[in-house]
Amino acid sequence: MTEQIPYDELILQLVHYVYHVDIDEGLALHRARHALIDALGCAVETLQTSKECRAFIGPVVAGSTSPNGFRLPGTNYQLDPIKGAFDLSSLIRFLDHNDAYPGAEWGHPSDNLGAILAVTDWLSRTHESAGAESATAAPTVRDVIVALTKAYEIEGIYQKLNAFNKVGLDHTLLVKIASTAVTAHLLGLSESQAASAISHAWADGHPLRIFRQSPNTGPRKGWAAGDATMRAVHLCLLAKADQPGIPTALTEPNWGFLKTSFANQELRLSRPFGTFVMEGVFFKLITAEGHGISAVQAATELAATLHAQGLDPAKDIKHIHVRTHEAAMRIIDKREALTNAADRDHCMRYMIAVVLLKNKLIEASDYDNDSPWVTDARVEALRQKIDMVEDKQFTEDYHGKRKSASSGLTITLADGTVLDEVVVEFPIGHPMHRDTLPKVQAKFRANMAGMFTEEEIEKILEAVKEDSMPVHHFVDLFVREES
Repeated sequence: MTEQIPYDELILQLVHYVYHVDIDEGLALHRARHALIDALGCAVETLQTSKECRAFIGPVVAGSTSPNGFRLPGTNYQLDPIKGAFDLSSLIRFLDHNDAYPGAEWGHPSDNLGAILAVTDWLSRTHESAGAESATAAPTVRDVIVALTKAYEIEGIYQKLNAFNKVGLDHTLLVKIASTAVTAHLLGLSESQAASAISHAWADGHPLRIFRQSPNTGPRKGWAAGDATMRAVHLCLLAKADQPGIPTALTEPNWGFLKTSFANQELRLSRPFGTFVMEGVFFKLITAEGHGISAVQAATELAATLHAQGLDPAKDIKHIHVRTHEAAMRIIDKREALTNAADRDHCMRYMIAVVLLKNKLIEASDYDNDSPWVTDARVEALRQKIDMVEDKQFTEDYHGKRKSASSGLTITLADGTVLDEVVVEFPIGHPMHRDTLPKVQAKFRANMAGMFTEEEIEKILEAVKEDSMPVHHFVDLFVREES
């Protein structure tokens, strides 16, 4: 009898964390409830504002419905859990307005909600349809909250020290790993089946980062997370059907992930898995790529100064100097032509120029192809007056204990006057701000208001606190009878 090959230690660590580490009520779960409503609010915001995203959600076969399927929030679609995971994660992510977590890799851990909610809602409806006895085993709101906290932790801990972008891979590979781990548990897989699913997630083909970088920046960056969560659910269902795993998917010396895809580097974990990431996740309260939010805030302050002095940014600005951290320089420093909304919302220069000209925060619609700013020659003129440089201290603070995301802007006027530099170290939404969670609730209310009444919104805000509520009862609060 052939001895079974043991699974890689990193795979077994994930299984142990998901299956055996309890998450007690406290700061992490309190913030997780806000993360849940924030992500769902972002999905509803996308439904209302993005024709492009609306075009690809819904059943693969038009008009079909899946019995006991996932009810996609904001619609009347009832989908199988694989397509449901894709659609929800895509809606959450598409406008670049969902939360974020920094490190050597920058990612958006609420991307994982697509897999978690699609699977738990499907299971909850399946249990209810089976009768009263089965219904008592239906997943609850607390199950969602705990799974979300663990998915955040897995993605964030891997992000902290491992720069997948530097080997050309997209960070959504971590969404696939985290979603696979927590979905395996939610589906009731054995620990060996969970290890199998996770091993396949590591062995999967991983997306290149090319669709986030010029000259190929495009809308795939909005549905890449959906692609990851869809695949996670599928791999878990294959493992549940007893498909064997790939025990050394990471470490096999010739063909493993570390050799073929990670330049023979080790994957490093910054700390043991717990609740650290949910406690420190950054909530996006401005519609802008995360590395640029501090610059947007600084530009807002400078725009107010210019306006108060009766100055015209287009005519009276000679030069704009930006100090920022290395991640911003690498990801959102673009001088070349911007060809689509995905290109614009990943360009710090565009964000700064629009804010200075409109004297208001930038909004999702300001990136769209039909936005007046896209063809406004003043935007391009200001973009070309901006120079960006890395500040080594800002980079150190970004990766270090301070966890800041600093940018500093200095404007030189046409007459030679230099305005005082405005530096923003901790932008709004950073966990250090005491008013972040109330502002997250305000953002949720604003995102929901176009499709839901105040009474419906209040019911959802109360329901997210109801740990014992079956998931499908919670999801039903988001259903719209017309898509």
